[in-house]
Amino acid sequence: MLKRTKIVATISDKRCDVDFLRKLYEAGMNVVRLNTAHQNLDQATLVIENVRKVSDKIALLVDTKGPEIRTSSFGSEINVNRGDRVFIKGNPQGVSNGNAIYVSYPNIVEEVPVGSCILIDDGDIELVVESKTNDSLNCRVDNSGIIKLRKSINIPNVHINLPSLTEKDIEFVKFAIKNKLDFIAHSFVRKKEDVIEIKKILDEHKSTIKIIAKIENQQGVDNIDEILDHTYGIMVARGDLGIEIPAEKIPIIQRRIVKKCIESKKPVIIATQMLHTMIEHPRPTRAEISDIANAIYQRADAIMLSGETAYGAYPLEAVNIMTRVAQEVEVNLEPDPKQTLVRINNEVTATLARSAVRACANLPIRAIVVDTLTGRTGRYLAAFRGKIPVYAMCYRPEIMRHLALSYGVEAEYMEPRTTRDHFLVDSISIMVEQGKIKPEDTVLVIGGSFGPSDGASFMEISQVKNLIKK
Repeated sequence: MLKRTKIVATISDKRCDVDFLRKLYEAGMNVVRLNTAHQNLDQATLVIENVRKVSDKIALLVDTKGPEIRTSSFGSEINVNRGDRVFIKGNPQGVSNGNAIYVSYPNIVEEVPVGSCILIDDGDIELVVESKTNDSLNCRVDNSGIIKLRKSINIPNVHINLPSLTEKDIEFVKFAIKNKLDFIAHSFVRKKEDVIEIKKILDEHKSTIKIIAKIENQQGVDNIDEILDHTYGIMVARGDLGIEIPAEKIPIIQRRIVKKCIESKKPVIIATQMLHTMIEHPRPTRAEISDIANAIYQRADAIMLSGETAYGAYPLEAVNIMTRVAQEVEVNLEPDPKQTLVRINNEVTATLARSAVRACANLPIRAIVVDTLTGRTGRYLAAFRGKIPVYAMCYRPEIMRHLALSYGVEAEYMEPRTTRDHFLVDSISIMVEQGKIKPEDTVLVIGGSFGPSDGASFMEISQVKNLIKK
């Protein structure tokens, strides 16, 4: 059974052999994510090389760290108990020990006011700033635990003047360009300028890499409309988002962002802790299954695994469960008959996409076949969230991988055809050879009468055997 919701899996260099990746791909993985917070360039290169040995259809997404704060990489872990006093100091090279904790942002003491709450390691440790000196924040520990090295720090309701791109981020962006990756997921996007800053680097190198804006704080939520205008897609990164914003607001924010992305015809990924239990256990909780189902009912393009596949004990089982839940929910997911959510904006391609999905609801159409130079037709069809499989014949391999994030689209690479009839015959023949459609099936074709560079201009409904005769 074809799965329409895409799966993003985070892969570590510690476990990225070809056989392992092939099993994940066969289980339903569509996109491999590289987390630069935990990888250097050599480690990332190993993952990339092995992914490409499995399939040229698997898209590669690399995270930037973005404007984040972490505990120092140097020193030792610190055991703390409720009521203890610790001192936060801003020096990325500082050595944490005793009750002194060094962090990566040098100006933290200056910018964090007394009374602020500091959350360490996704909120596992909570500190309250009681006073400060010229070089340290004097904090009270509110719950016992271990403060570890290189762990995230969140300071809710405090605006930190961090740069959008760090030196390491720029290094990884250039690395992504050199290695022809498909997506850059930029962390902690707060405003459109954060996206534009990466775009400038990509444009300078004439790169086709697409930017996914990770929404992880209140600023990003507040500015979602302007961010959407400048990004290829959105990731709802619920880990940091759930720390920066009260947890009870996250489901509403998630639903609102998914709706806005569909309306804008842009891919949206729901991420973080979807199967967190499976890092250590072979079976998920019922709540986790419901969380996945909820994202699919909301019609998200993709759902993501983090630690579950990067270092968890049951990575293959996690992907299999996601696939099964997606298939089960999608069968019961009815398309919107009015198709009122997606903006048309007087575009021919959007109008054809809407008409195609409506036609599939009224006729026994088995598949939609499109050709695309930029991926736009495939993305627009995905936005209408139809139940019929969309087979996109792409004239550039990178476009085939970009569509790995689009709901219900299965992309294939095909050499450009000179005429409309050549495209029809060749693309349909490829689908028949692969067993995806049969000669007696009815299919809907969207293509360009004036060549792929001029965009979609026609829609045709016919039996496969008639199209092959052309």
